[in-house]
Amino acid sequence: MFENFTFENPQFFWLFLLLPGVIAWYFWKRNKQQAVLKISSVKGFKAETSVLAKIKPVLFLLRILSLALLIIALARPRTVDVSSRTKTTKGIDIVMAIDVSGSMLAKDLRPNRLEALKKVAADFIKGRPSDRIGLVVYAGESYTKTPITSDKTIVLGALKDIRYNNVLENGTAIGMGLATAVNRLKDSKAKSKVVILLTDGSNNSGFIDPKIASELAVEYGIKTYTIGIGTNGMALAPVAIRPNGSFQYGNVQVEIDEKLLKEIAKVTKGKYFRATNNSKLKEIYQEIDKLEKTDIEEFKFYNYEEKFRMLVLLAGLFLLLEILLRYTVFRSFV
Repeated sequence: MFENFTFENPQFFWLFLLLPGVIAWYFWKRNKQQAVLKISSVKGFKAETSVLAKIKPVLFLLRILSLALLIIALARPRTVDVSSRTKTTKGIDIVMAIDVSGSMLAKDLRPNRLEALKKVAADFIKGRPSDRIGLVVYAGESYTKTPITSDKTIVLGALKDIRYNNVLENGTAIGMGLATAVNRLKDSKAKSKVVILLTDGSNNSGFIDPKIASELAVEYGIKTYTIGIGTNGMALAPVAIRPNGSFQYGNVQVEIDEKLLKEIAKVTKGKYFRATNNSKLKEIYQEIDKLEKTDIEEFKFYNYEEKFRMLVLLAGLFLLLEILLRYTVFRSFV
């Protein structure tokens, strides 16, 4: 009820400290305001209690109420309705190039590398409401899962749908994944163009060299953040497919071409990260989120509705009522 209620001049509330003094003065002077007749005995008089005498303090109460209302009116109460409008000056176009090779099913991240990535990437996408985002998936070859779009529902749906299958040739074509992402961004007019390239291996497939792809990114002004995903040493990963189609897991050596990923990031003015667990992967996306900020202007509009007028009217009404009662009903008692 009072959520949007404010006072423009709250310092006037200090005047309330005077009211206890006024009340104390009234009670101290009360008996002296009445005429006194001293007689030896009142036994011969009929005792009757005057109703008017009992309710006479109402006059003082009306005056105190008037003063209190005037003090509140001086504090200038009002309600405020705040509306805001945001304007994105220049957005950022981002393409996430995601490795979907069989090794992304390794369980060194929970429940596996691919699912851990999808969860963190979804949070990242939700936190970029003003930017356009696209998805590229690659293994031994690459394709665009979602072109860059501002519709986050489409992007999140496509991200959720990413899984390992036999549609793509097995392998890790880092060069093709990066080149496909660059191709999606090259004609963008955005202030900043970014590729987030994630892999858990080394380039062993495809017909585009990663260095050539990174040179293309430089030519089109596309910054590339590279992420190597996987723990150090051994990881439980698929090593074979059983006759029923399920994976047989075994410990395999984690081999990430960090030198290549660092070089791609350096050449394109990006940054390289290594995600060895779920929390580290989350921290990496949070850091990228901080590094790439969209310029947003926020305009706030304030609509004030003054409330002091009604309080002044009530105070005047109480004072008028006190004067009328004093010089009419209570005339003989004042």
